[in-house]
Amino acid sequence: MSPEPSPTPVAPRGTDVIHNIGYRKYDGPRLGRAYARRSLFLQTLRGAYGLGRAGKSKVLPMILFAVMALPAGIIVAVAVTTGADELPVGYAEYAVQLQFVIALFVAAVAPQAVSLDLRFKTIPLYFSRPIERSDYVAAKAAALAAALFVFIASPVVILYAGALLAKLDFVDQTGGFVQGVVFSALYALVYGGVGLAAAALTPRRGFGVAAIIAVLTIPYMLVNALQSIATEQDSDAGGWLGAASPGTLLTGVQEKFFGGDSLFAGAVELSDAQGAVYLLLLAGLIAGSYALLLRRYGKAGL
Repeated sequence: MSPEPSPTPVAPRGTDVIHNIGYRKYDGPRLGRAYARRSLFLQTLRGAYGLGRAGKSKVLPMILFAVMALPAGIIVAVAVTTGADELPVGYAEYAVQLQFVIALFVAAVAPQAVSLDLRFKTIPLYFSRPIERSDYVAAKAAALAAALFVFIASPVVILYAGALLAKLDFVDQTGGFVQGVVFSALYALVYGGVGLAAAALTPRRGFGVAAIIAVLTIPYMLVNALQSIATEQDSDAGGWLGAASPGTLLTGVQEKFFGGDSLFAGAVELSDAQGAVYLLLLAGLIAGSYALLLRRYGKAGL
């Protein structure tokens, strides 16, 4: 027979100790939902540019920012050196010319904003605080739109500063600058909403990047090809075809309402009716993207 295990020694009665490890109730101010929303907004905005994160997280956003701003710096240098009478690129037109760079930036930062929370299941931790699901969506959407606005509007500021240095007409340049800033905000709302909605569909960052690039580039290239065919066949369908992708919608609105040149194949110019439809579709894209986000984060078991 195996020997019986020896009994566990028991401390003599009267020597038990209760340790105070310092837990106590929080007696400070409770800042509530507004503070939580603001904190989440700032965290997401900083994260879009890699601030507060590892050095490698800053590389891609900063490279893309440099690529976005460098042509504006070159345009300014040429305008000042040659004494040009006007800038070769309009303030609103600049963003359309570089929309592939903007799409890459969205693909780089939108999954970072939401996919990691889904992948590592930290969403319930946010909702354990005094914050609603709608607060989370609002903070994330606002932060990505703000990051995109900075990304798109910074070259507009550079162009405006260069125009003033080149002593171009102050009134004309200021009007164009205001149009460029407003268009930058519209661009940020559209691409930010579409990009965030696509990224929130999957917890895998790579899948989110691929989905955003596909949504923002493939329809744009397809519409451009169809517009070229319509132009060769002397068809008037080019303007209506432009309503089929976010990029071409913004391209048309830039030409119709923000004083830019037509960048459609065949230099198609929009009618008043087409311009109104484009604006309605852009408003629908912004509202629809936000509604999809609310629906996505309204599900249980995130």
